[in-house]
Amino acid sequence: MKSRLLILSDLFGGNPEWIQTYIETLGLRFDVQYYDVLKLAQIDSSSDEKEIHNQFLNGGIEKAVNNLLDLESGNASVLGFSIGGTIAWKACLRGLKVTELVAVSSTRLRFENEVPNCKIKLYFGKRDSNIPKYEWFSELGISNLIFENQDHLLYQEKENAFLICDDFL
Repeated sequence: MKSRLLILSDLFGGNPEWIQTYIETLGLRFDVQYYDVLKLAQIDSSSDEKEIHNQFLNGGIEKAVNNLLDLESGNASVLGFSIGGTIAWKACLRGLKVTELVAVSSTRLRFENEVPNCKIKLYFGKRDSNIPKYEWFSELGISNLIFENQDHLLYQEKENAFLICDDFL
């Protein structure tokens, strides 16, 4: 039987073409469950990016965490992109049973000071202006991989997707 892997989308949710690379590649080893974080947070996706972001910060993250906890009870690995990684992190702290958490471009984690009790790997682009400071990683004892010459949306590039998937496989 395959282990379970939860994949949490980025701020834009939906079913973008780039997410298919992860679902198809990781689906070879895992029973994949994809979550659109806009739906988890019950956010109106017809708004612009800034308004969607504000909705997440004003109760949407908390709502998404609660809904994820209602939907998932068994052990799983988690792969979260941007805000999806932050939602996964907070869900882990609230009791989501996770063996491994991989978060990509989850820059809001820089505000966290409590670490989930699971294996953690974080990926960031060196050109992402909101990447946590070196001291944050060091103080919390978290491993990270920085992609040179990449920005926040590094996870949408196929070559990077395969590198990230390799960590699971």
